Amino acid sequence: MSEPRSPRLAVLIDADNASARIADGLFEEIAKIGEASVRRIYGDFSHARSKSWADVLQKHAIMPHQQFAYTSGKNASDIALVIDAMDLLHSGRFDGFCLVSSDSDFTTLAARIREQGIDVYGFGERKTPESFRQACRRFIYTENLRAVSEGSPQAPETTKKPLEPLNKATQQVKKAIAELDSDDGWVTLSGVGKQLSNLNSDFDSRNYGIAKLSDLVRKTGAFDIEQPKGSSMRIRLKTTGK
Repeated sequence: MSEPRSPRLAVLIDADNASARIADGLFEEIAKIGEASVRRIYGDFSHARSKSWADVLQKHAIMPHQQFAYTSGKNASDIALVIDAMDLLHSGRFDGFCLVSSDSDFTTLAARIREQGIDVYGFGERKTPESFRQACRRFIYTENLRAVSEGSPQAPETTKKPLEPLNKATQQVKKAIAELDSDDGWVTLSGVGKQLSNLNSDFDSRNYGIAKLSDLVRKTGAFDIEQPKGSSMRIRLKTTGK
């Protein structure tokens, strides 16, 4: 019996709004989601801002689409990316799209793709407007990927630098637990992780300098944790004592 095929993904990169330094980490992250069947990048590669991508195109089998900026203020790269995205969407061959940009102009594109029941994964810098982040099923900050791409030394359980304060994670986990149905207060960690993603498309334990959700929950010190033998890890709000 053959193994089920990984989700087929179309990866579309806005070279004007994404650094080539994320390339290695980007495709490592995408490989966790599915198979990057289409890999395209859009930009004016005669411009110094996009030229750095030329060195990594062959390594990752990315197909460049040159767009000359004939008119100031008109982004031909964005238009070309959107046209290709719609063509690929209507081909019906893809299970998901990876949009790599920090530009809010792609908000409508992400929303339109999701209307078709297709998942959208966004990749951009922390400065990316909320409208684009929330239009995606999941949004990954490229600051977390850059550390991997640059080969920064890091322990398995931590990333290089926190992007968010730990108390923000505590509040988000508390909210996720409150929204899960539980008679005794205990909920599975996997259920919490799923609810966190539903509540905030950009939730990622790496935003807090920690690689795993379980380690993040432990570090907050705000939750009881148990893992019965042969069962999944469960958490609840820390009890104050009897």
